[in-house]
Amino acid sequence: MSDKISASELPRPDAQLVIDDTHGAAPSPRKTPWREVWQVYAEAATVRMLLLGFSAGLPLLLVFGTLSFWLREAGIDRTTIGYLSWVGLAYGFKWAWAPLVARLPIPLLTRWLGRRRSWLLLSQTMIVSALVAMALTDPRLALQPIVWCALAVAFGSATQDIALDAFRIESADVRRQAALAAAYQTGYRMAMIWAGAGALWIAARAEVAGGSGYQQGAWQAAYLVMAASMLLGVVTVLFSPEPLRRDIPPSKNVTDWLKGALVEPFADFLRRYGKQALLILALIAIYRISDVVMGIMANPFYVDMGYTKDEVAAVTKVFGVVMTLAGAFVGGVLAMRFGVMRVLMLGAVLSAASNLLFAWLGSRGHDVNALIVVISADNLSSGIASAAFIAYLSSLTNVNYSATQYALFSSIMLLLPKFLAGYSGRYVDAFGYGNFFTATALLGLPVLLLVWLASRAKGPQTQ
Repeated sequence: MSDKISASELPRPDAQLVIDDTHGAAPSPRKTPWREVWQVYAEAATVRMLLLGFSAGLPLLLVFGTLSFWLREAGIDRTTIGYLSWVGLAYGFKWAWAPLVARLPIPLLTRWLGRRRSWLLLSQTMIVSALVAMALTDPRLALQPIVWCALAVAFGSATQDIALDAFRIESADVRRQAALAAAYQTGYRMAMIWAGAGALWIAARAEVAGGSGYQQGAWQAAYLVMAASMLLGVVTVLFSPEPLRRDIPPSKNVTDWLKGALVEPFADFLRRYGKQALLILALIAIYRISDVVMGIMANPFYVDMGYTKDEVAAVTKVFGVVMTLAGAFVGGVLAMRFGVMRVLMLGAVLSAASNLLFAWLGSRGHDVNALIVVISADNLSSGIASAAFIAYLSSLTNVNYSATQYALFSSIMLLLPKFLAGYSGRYVDAFGYGNFFTATALLGLPVLLLVWLASRAKGPQTQ
């Protein structure tokens, strides 16, 4: 089957059909044979998405988790680190410039590479430049340059996400979206391991023997290596085919352009889902809230518990990688076999439960074996939840508005969690790590209700 999808094909959530069948509302589709399920992972589009997923996942921790470890080691207080996580709100507002990425050509570059690949290359160049600038900045001397560089990385990364999500959705038919999502998530999570454990390992290796305390040169080396690692995504973009081009009718005036670029993608979603749109948007808004709010304090927690960079890196590098790969592929396979909504529910339960393990870890003191258990469970649950969630968001998207609609969904996913995460440092200072991790687990309870309600809802309305 071709990698391309016709402009007239509208993605529909296969999982939704399975759920409807449970209630007798629609006939159950033929289940994909196991052999076909596994073969899709060897297709060229899936391999490309694995590599591009790595490029997408690399910047995230470098402005969140790894940066928080760096800043905490440099003596920056937890409250400030929490507030600095608000640079991630750039991901929450990417819908605002998604129409530009979807429609605006880049002089010369778009003619050479095409609409999607030109924006991918431009955003990757921005990320590399900002990471190099971060590497050359000492947070003890001036924190503001770090903030501006982190914002530039986040903006470039959000722009890359917009173009990449559209590239992924347009690169294969709807039945392959779960597999593409799993491959994307696998690459994404592997990059996060590299940007997290890898960066810590490099920083530990770059420390001057016999030195004590904070060493800026070690973190400079780590961030320069991370900037060079983005070249994998650059090379993949250069050697990837542009998805089937969809000609956009020229706009008669500015008003006509704004209607087609901004209004119509959102209106299309509301027309197709009607009253169910609010339920879907509510689910998207809080599905990852437990993970996102907790995540910004994970590395300061490791530092305060006395774990070294080598210990955190070693555990994450071995057990984190294995469980990440297992979680992403299991999530993708289960979504294709049993439906996305069922795996969404499983992921929501596991994500909340894994946060309770962090509270348990805090009661163990400096216990590397307990750290292995917690990091393994956290990566497994996150991989399952993320693969299913990406497939779910893709199924909601009209391929004719893929860049703008997916940017809207993924922005809504991050706005509330990232806003709350900004107060995570203050909460820990006031109530301690144990209460904080327990509270983030409880934040996941409303998610279970919304997944259940969404699973009972009917599919898109027909016109």
